[in-house]
Amino acid sequence: MKYFFASLVFLCPNFSFSWGFQAHQHINRTAVFCLPPEMFSFYKFHLDHVTTHAVDPDKRRYAVEGEASCHYIDLDRYGLNPFDSIPEKWNDAVLKYTEDSLMAHGIVPWHIERVYFRLLQAFKDRDVYRILRYSADLGHYVGDAHVPLHCTSNYNGQLTNQHGIHGLWESRIPEISMGKYELMPGRCVFISNPLKTAWATVRASYSALDSVLGFERQLTEKIDVDSKFTYELRGASAVKVYASGFAIAYEQMLSGMVERRMESSAYLTASLWYTAWVMSGQPDLDSLLDWVPNSEQVERQQKELELLQKRTLQVPEHDH
Repeated sequence: MKYFFASLVFLCPNFSFSWGFQAHQHINRTAVFCLPPEMFSFYKFHLDHVTTHAVDPDKRRYAVEGEASCHYIDLDRYGLNPFDSIPEKWNDAVLKYTEDSLMAHGIVPWHIERVYFRLLQAFKDRDVYRILRYSADLGHYVGDAHVPLHCTSNYNGQLTNQHGIHGLWESRIPEISMGKYELMPGRCVFISNPLKTAWATVRASYSALDSVLGFERQLTEKIDVDSKFTYELRGASAVKVYASGFAIAYEQMLSGMVERRMESSAYLTASLWYTAWVMSGQPDLDSLLDWVPNSEQVERQQKELELLQKRTLQVPEHDH
């Protein structure tokens, strides 16, 4: 079984992984250590898989139609008080806005609930293949919902002359500082209403937007523009990046926001895994440790990898 998954990782397309990908992987890995003993052995056995495949949804963004909308929600498209306007339940929101409109502005809180139910059913079916897939996917979408810039149409500062701020917050800061982070979320808890919790998550992210944009603007006004960026060698190319001094100063102004949101992501991910397991009847996961994928599952995974390699569909308009 381990060799099966190792081969899948090796066959994955040669994507240029960003440090944002590394953060997603760190979130899923941390989540495993928040689980109770009844789940820990199973997830620890598959630790490399749920960690490595935390980035699969980002790979599917450019290969699967509709995937891009699952990573964000442009709350500012719904007026000054979006939470007073958007119905929490999907069917009610469709009736009010139409499905096309919702997809155009992002659906991450609803998609978190959708993937949660897929995981719950996978536990019921004792289907290890799907348990691992939806566990890894769920951690990714939960992580995305914790990023303030995934909750606005100004997702990369392009509307406020702050182009690149998305990479600064989600990638450059973790790249520099994640080695110092001590993510210790604690033991996960049962989530009585996953959808409401997903909405609470994006509400918290949205409330942080003023600080995310405002502090970057303040810092930029204080420094020489030549001190904001530098060039670093990435492979054989010199790449323009935010200077480490600027990124560290920005992180200090944010008072540890990035680290807190990562920790919260891991905690909620583990809690949703745990809740799905409880609601499925608490199947004995230790009895599934000798699972071996069948030929149909191997073929299904191979087809998914081939689809990712082709990446023939149009690049989504939004690149949150």
